[in-house]
Amino acid sequence: MAAKDQPASGRTASPSEARRLTAVSLDLLLALMGGVVAGYAVTVNTANSPGPVGQQSVPPALWAASMGAVLAVSFANQVLLTLVARASLGKLATGLRVIRSADEGRAGFVRLVGRWLFGFYWSIVFVPLHLATDSNVEQQDAVGLRTVHRTVRS
Repeated sequence: MAAKDQPASGRTASPSEARRLTAVSLDLLLALMGGVVAGYAVTVNTANSPGPVGQQSVPPALWAASMGAVLAVSFANQVLLTLVARASLGKLATGLRVIRSADEGRAGFVRLVGRWLFGFYWSIVFVPLHLATDSNVEQQDAVGLRTVHRTVRS
């Protein structure tokens, strides 16, 4: 039974697809901006290095720094912050949190790493297929974790 089909308990409810996509978009934007900042920092440091004048090629160090920063920011946001705050920055901004499907408890480190890796797999495999075929496939929760509305305690 998919997490979306599971009945919500009194404390949790599945978020709308728009809210989920907004959270994912904010998290992606954060990771990409980390890559841009790291790439810019490398470019500034290598701008005064000796080399042909007017060279317009992008140095490999820029790509390495950018990709490393994208992965580091994504890992810190999706795994470490979620371990501490139960949500990434995008989920916090949209009022969502990550819980264990079985008992609605706090997600553990290993499951969060698995969920982070599954997100890359989903992005590389299913997103292009979805766009190419115009299907109505929705993101599924993975590794025994699900995303729900953050509840306000009274």
